[in-house]
Amino acid sequence: MNSSPVDPRVRIGHVHLKVADLERALKFYRDVLGFEVTQRYGTQAVFLSAGGYHHHIGLNTWESAGGSPPPSGTTGLFHVAILYPTRALLGDALRRVLAARIKLEGASDHGVSEALYLRDPDDNGVELYWDRDRDLWPRDAQGNIAMITERLDLDSLLAEASPERADATP
Repeated sequence: MNSSPVDPRVRIGHVHLKVADLERALKFYRDVLGFEVTQRYGTQAVFLSAGGYHHHIGLNTWESAGGSPPPSGTTGLFHVAILYPTRALLGDALRRVLAARIKLEGASDHGVSEALYLRDPDDNGVELYWDRDRDLWPRDAQGNIAMITERLDLDSLLAEASPERADATP
C-alpha cells in the first residue's frame, strides 16, 4: 500500500449530478448561481462552468428523469462545495440566493473559510464558500489546522458584496 500523499497540485475538477428535471436544475445552477452553459446533450444533459472552463458542473437525467432524492440514512453525496475567490463574491452569491427565495440551511464561519449551506432542487447539498488566506487559518499548539464552526454574520457578508454586482440578482 502506498502511503505517500497525493501531489499537492491535484484538484477536484468537476461534479456531475443526476437530476430529476434538467430545466429545473438549470434554473438553479444557471439562473440563480450564475454558471454558464458550455454544452448541451439534447434534453438529457448539460455542462456548466465559470469563466469558460469546459465544465465545473454536469447535470444529467440519464438514470434519474422524474426520480426522487435518496432517502435519509443512505450513502451518497453529502454536498458539493463551490469555492468563490473573494468574500465579496460570496456576498454576491448570497444576494442571488436570497433574491431567488432559496432557504439557507446554515451559514458558518469555520475559521479557514466562511460558508453558506443550501439545497438544490433535487435535494443535493450545496456549499457556497470562500477561503481565508492560509496564514490566517486558526492553528492549535502543534500547528495543525483547528477549524471551528461559528455563526456567520450574513449582514456583514451582504455588506461586503460588490456594489457593481447588485444588478446581477435574478
